[in-house]
Amino acid sequence: MIRARIVGTGHHLPQHIRTNAELEKMCDTTDAWIQQRTGIQQRHVAAPGEAASALGAPAAQRALESAGITAADVDLILCCTTTGDYQFPATACVIQELLGITGTPSFDVNAACSGFMYGLATADAFIRSGLYKTILLVGTEVCTNRVDYDKRDTAVLFGDGAGAIVLRAEEGERGVLTTHLWADGSGREVLWLPAGGSKIPVTRDNVDTDLNTIHMKGKELFKRAVTEFVACTKVACDAAGISMDDVALFIPHQANIRIIEAVGERIGLPAERIFVNIDKVANCTAASIPLALDQAVRADRIADGDYVLLASFGAGLTWASAIVRW
Repeated sequence: MIRARIVGTGHHLPQHIRTNAELEKMCDTTDAWIQQRTGIQQRHVAAPGEAASALGAPAAQRALESAGITAADVDLILCCTTTGDYQFPATACVIQELLGITGTPSFDVNAACSGFMYGLATADAFIRSGLYKTILLVGTEVCTNRVDYDKRDTAVLFGDGAGAIVLRAEEGERGVLTTHLWADGSGREVLWLPAGGSKIPVTRDNVDTDLNTIHMKGKELFKRAVTEFVACTKVACDAAGISMDDVALFIPHQANIRIIEAVGERIGLPAERIFVNIDKVANCTAASIPLALDQAVRADRIADGDYVLLASFGAGLTWASAIVRW
């Protein structure tokens, strides 16, 4: 059977680190409150004008180097982002240019925090169909310039960063075994950015209002996230024919440490088999899972033959899961 195997990973973070102590000077919060509620100690923050493509391209290049190929070997570029460089064109096209190639089909996927998982399912389907053999999948976000620092619930949550993987068509039992996607549009106002689209375009009258910043109903989001996280991880394991005991490493979307801990407890996975980096990078939205995946690989947390569980929950509402055999 032809499968999409992950043959390269990479990530990139902006140079500037914003600590909780720095946030204490910017909004009504404390280091203790942030760590207790989110588990976050610091986040990386893009410089003014440092766009999603400027983070995504270096992550992509590192993934290509990890795979031992060049950009010219790629058949398709997918970029998962909610904070693309422009309304259009797609940020994937900008990354293509930064990688020094032309002609390679490139497009964006927007499913918020589940974006990378939706992109993974898309890439997997393309490879299984035989249409493409080598796909570059990038998750990149610049969220810190979308928050209102008068609202500490969202101001403390987000960081900027990018992660990337290279998927290649290979025969055998290694690679993406299952992908599962879900959505519930009736919950779109649980986590959203109201203005900037065709429904509420940015105007002179609303440009300085909070319509142009991230809004979140935290309690409702937490409840839905834990419920759907638990359900979707079990679906993934059942579809792959494995039990939770077979999972060597669980890499969840890094939304909130309390969500991660609650999910781990409910599915019976000990902390040592759950990868957590939210303390150092915060919530990087669509970049969260590929960034964590690369860090896990470089920390030797994944060995050949391991079953890796991936899962996400985010705006949309969207959620997703997958099992990868390393």
